[in-house]
Amino acid sequence: MTAQPRRVAMISVHTSPLEQPGTGDAGGLNVYVAETAKQLAARDIEVDIFTRRTSGELPIDVELVPGVRVRHVTAGPYEGLSKEDLPGQLCAFTAGTMHAGLSVPEDHYDLVHSHYWLSGQVGWLAADRWRVALVHSMHTMARVKNGHLAEGDTREPPGREIGEVQVVEAADRLVANTAGEAGELVELYDAVPRKVSIVPPGVDLHTFTPGDRAPARAALGLDPDADLLLFVGRIQPLKAPDILLRAAAALVHRDPQRRRTLQVAVLGGPSGTGLARPHQLEELATELGIGDLVRFVGPVPRPVLAEWYRAADLVVMPSHSESFGLVAIEAEACGTPVVAAAVGGLPTAVGDGGVLLPTHDPGRWAEVIGSLLRDPVARQALSQKAVAHAAGFGWPATTERLVDVYARAMYEHAHPAHDGDQRLAAAPTTAVIR
Repeated sequence: MTAQPRRVAMISVHTSPLEQPGTGDAGGLNVYVAETAKQLAARDIEVDIFTRRTSGELPIDVELVPGVRVRHVTAGPYEGLSKEDLPGQLCAFTAGTMHAGLSVPEDHYDLVHSHYWLSGQVGWLAADRWRVALVHSMHTMARVKNGHLAEGDTREPPGREIGEVQVVEAADRLVANTAGEAGELVELYDAVPRKVSIVPPGVDLHTFTPGDRAPARAALGLDPDADLLLFVGRIQPLKAPDILLRAAAALVHRDPQRRRTLQVAVLGGPSGTGLARPHQLEELATELGIGDLVRFVGPVPRPVLAEWYRAADLVVMPSHSESFGLVAIEAEACGTPVVAAAVGGLPTAVGDGGVLLPTHDPGRWAEVIGSLLRDPVARQALSQKAVAHAAGFGWPATTERLVDVYARAMYEHAHPAHDGDQRLAAAPTTAVIR
């Protein structure tokens, strides 16, 4: 087997690891790229992260940590471009990436790891130009999202599906967050099973730690006696924060006394199709008669986010689709149980540290949330399980498995399977699971 790479080029076209998660298109992908890059550097693997420059004030190169460099590529206007506009800028981004590659020796990079389909299109060409292996992480897939649309949400365009199929075919290795995602790659995109490796994402177990609720609430200026429900994520139909508000309204309607204690906090900003009506959630809270119970908070730094998790009684994730659900594992690392939809990677992320619901009916969500709020003993039992579950998902473990995938991709790229090579053709899917 080939040794680990010396230098990796990561590509994240549409969002930078320097951006605050929860704003615009920044989310779990940003955290994944930043954390794995840091861990790779700790293993003496240098990482260059190529991302689109979104401000003239950004330096061309930024050192994230020693050994990790964020390289800003000019592709289109700095501001005013949405993720949906970026396919038209892929040629410019690729040219900028190729130009940056001229500043280093031809054999500088050992491997390209692209994140999301836009980056995969660029990574495909970069890996071909540099004659190295391409590893690709989908993070989300159009065919999966289109099969789980929220009411009134917009379908992903056919052009994205075509682009994803091309990247799946081009990649030497595909990284899936869960066994379910691996199955979707094979079933929906005809991925070759032996090319798919399962590597669950991680959590920063130094930042997201259990702690006492009272000090956390005091630090955040929250009612020490409230029943606090927390939503964390980008505000868009796919994440379904409206389900939480409707469930909260149902709780108050069934038991008016709850108005004295119930609080809902929403951490995040509008994103994706949610940008069309950025104040829709606030309007819904007012319409439901719970505007006074809901606190809208913008995205916050990671240490502050950890305090919010510790302060909450429950974290609620009613998403229609999630490739994994980093919010769930972060919350559980802080000892807070999660109530989540049984979709995508959430069953893996939640484990036995929460409750999974196979429905998006707000009434059913209200029943489950209300039952848990009335039963502190049950919540405490879930809290203990949550901490234990999250402990198995540290970023060092994720990165160790990722390095193994890199080594396999490099070996297979250097020793391509031939039609007559039955041993490689029949090799099983690499399942790298904790």
